[in-house]
Amino acid sequence: MPGITHLSKPLAHRYPWAKAPLIVSAPMRVFSGPELAVSVSHAGGLGFLGPRVKTQETLSDLEKSTELLKKLHSPPNQATLPIGVGFQLWSDDIDIAVSAVEQYKPCAVWLYAPSNGQTDINTWSRRIRAVSSETQIWIQIGTVREAETLVAGGSERPDVIVVQGSESGGHGRAKDGLGLVALFPEVEDVLFSSSSSSSSAAVGGGKGKIPLFAAGGIADSRGALGAIALGADGVVMGTRFLASTEARISDGYRREIVRARDGATSTTRTLLYNHLRGTYGWPEEYSPRTIINRSFVEEQEGKPFEELKRLHDEAMKKGDEGWGVEGRLATYAGAAVGLIHGVKDAGEIVRECREGVARRFAGLADA
Repeated sequence: MPGITHLSKPLAHRYPWAKAPLIVSAPMRVFSGPELAVSVSHAGGLGFLGPRVKTQETLSDLEKSTELLKKLHSPPNQATLPIGVGFQLWSDDIDIAVSAVEQYKPCAVWLYAPSNGQTDINTWSRRIRAVSSETQIWIQIGTVREAETLVAGGSERPDVIVVQGSESGGHGRAKDGLGLVALFPEVEDVLFSSSSSSSSAAVGGGKGKIPLFAAGGIADSRGALGAIALGADGVVMGTRFLASTEARISDGYRREIVRARDGATSTTRTLLYNHLRGTYGWPEEYSPRTIINRSFVEEQEGKPFEELKRLHDEAMKKGDEGWGVEGRLATYAGAAVGLIHGVKDAGEIVRECREGVARRFAGLADA
């Protein structure tokens, strides 16, 4: 069963502990800590640490991850840690980030949300490779135009490209995003199709096809199998791992992820919660998907921001009770949130998804 039982050669070489299909936990800001990243990789997936509020804090996350891996008698005999780390280019300090990569040598670095587009991506990629040549560069894109930019102007060839559909949680494309089913094939055509005006050589550089990973709206084996059918070399899940025991998240937030249903009506993209939390500065093309609660409902009804802010700050003092339908705190989540029905260990989530893909694929082959 090609693509299901075996990783592609580039992935098998770089991530020798991983099992097919490769399940990746997204580098969710703050939420994706050492316990989550290590548990996912230990289960045969690839776990990413998320960016922190301050880039300096990533160093402590990498140090703790290293300690956890030693207890598990990992990593295997290789030059890099079997976990990745994500950076938000618009907000993270490049000097501190590069120093962290040089010291701990994670197997992959996921670069996202540049302020200056391909220029920032090239700069970060070049500096990371200068201090850790074995660290793989993962670039996340969410539009066909970004794929075209990689072809036309990317002097630094990425090792993996993550194609994120608009169903994703957290900060995705605000206006020009597209669902994964339509987006992924067109991106693949732009990057690799011989019939495209931009040939595969433009991106591959004679080094072979770059692995493509699918993200956005994937929460179980059905979504994962669908992504693989689209041509993905692996799948990324974010929201599903918020409902894991290892996620660095409040119980109230986690309960809301499990409670929510019908992501089409229970989630929306809005900057309101960013601003209520005092977060500004994201590039204008990004906006987070969140679960709707009283803050958003009352904003739509016309309540002034100053009053919403006061009520939000009061809700923060309630701890776990600040989340929920009648709550007011930000609950970033993807459109597939309705497929999440309980909290599980991260390793169990990885194995369940991987085994579910195999069963469903075998069922299709037998049909």
